[in-house]
Amino acid sequence: MNIFVAKLNFKTRKEELEAAFAKFGQVTSAKIVRDKETGRSKGYGFVEMPNDDEANNAIAALNEKEFEGKVIAVKPANPKPAASGNY
Repeated sequence: MNIFVAKLNFKTRKEELEAAFAKFGQVTSAKIVRDKETGRSKGYGFVEMPNDDEANNAIAALNEKEFEGKVIAVKPANPKPAASGNY
């Protein structure tokens, strides 16, 4: 399951994000979205967990909880919309 994590501390690193979710099960990947020009965190990211039960447990436990000094929002990520050829 792909998990969306918002309201992150701008200093949070992907390793710290991964470690928080790894307490609930296997983490396939963790990514913090960064501004392409400045490299600064945009304050949100994604965590991929292969087991849906573990992912749901992590979402329930971490949503609206303090992490690295900020109360974060955690929910299943919306799938990317399919790219259309009509520009």
